[in-house]
Amino acid sequence: MKMTERALQLVRARTPFVHATVVRAQQPTSAHAGDEAILLQDGTIEGFVGGQCAQNSVRKAALGALQSNESVLLRVLPDGDLHFPEAPGAAVVVNPCLSGGALEIFLEPQIPPPLVQICGATPIADALADMCDLVGFAVRRSTAGADSLESPADTTAMVIASHGGPEAELIRIALDAGVGYIGLVASKIRGASILDELELTDAERAHVRTPVGLPIGAKTSAEIAVSIVAEVIQAIRKGGLAVPARPAGVVFEAIDPVCGMSVTVGPDTPHLTVDDVDYWFCGSGCRKSFAATQAGS
Repeated sequence: MKMTERALQLVRARTPFVHATVVRAQQPTSAHAGDEAILLQDGTIEGFVGGQCAQNSVRKAALGALQSNESVLLRVLPDGDLHFPEAPGAAVVVNPCLSGGALEIFLEPQIPPPLVQICGATPIADALADMCDLVGFAVRRSTAGADSLESPADTTAMVIASHGGPEAELIRIALDAGVGYIGLVASKIRGASILDELELTDAERAHVRTPVGLPIGAKTSAEIAVSIVAEVIQAIRKGGLAVPARPAGVVFEAIDPVCGMSVTVGPDTPHLTVDDVDYWFCGSGCRKSFAATQAGS
């Protein structure tokens, strides 16, 4: 499968990843300019951007890029070679296991955009979907009852704009799923009545906004949609509303007992168990060297 096809597959599945591209390779290296790979949250590397000695450095930098959501130009150098300065957007890693050469790899994180679940088939719901698309939010529509609602576990915000129907049930589903922003399109009196019916705790009630949207005096469907999107943006940028990510496998670091490198452990990290103790290595060379010392002890 080509990298572009795999990337599109991950984007559709809302799976965070890093697209890595070799932009320059100084011999001797096993990678070449143009080589590509996709790195997942669990440390998996799909593709090729260097041998095992370089992979650990790339994996660690890629996981950092996912956390910061900022692209980085990574240069992997052999021990003692520091000709490439640290700079904003660029980073240097000295890898003592490299036999020579150097790699420059561009790491571009791909984080799913906020997902807004819109419940209802009203003019406000339609205008809200258009406005979310305009600002780059992903949209999921639900026009039927609560039974047809997809799992909101990966939802950033849910807005109920059905003007009736199972509104209370939808609010309960969103609260139980931990959705951080829940909005109900209703008058102040009707909204309060629905929340009273649910008998919410103070903490739960604080998660539900009704009337929904910033108080800008909105009247038309389009204006109300603007006020809702603005409030969601405010909650994300200033209120700490998180964009849920799919759970990833546990990633941890270990020290290579041979070269002393910090190794970010992934599914394909060289590994050895001796006397019920696990060891991880930056590459197969260190693993082979360590195994030889254990065999002779």
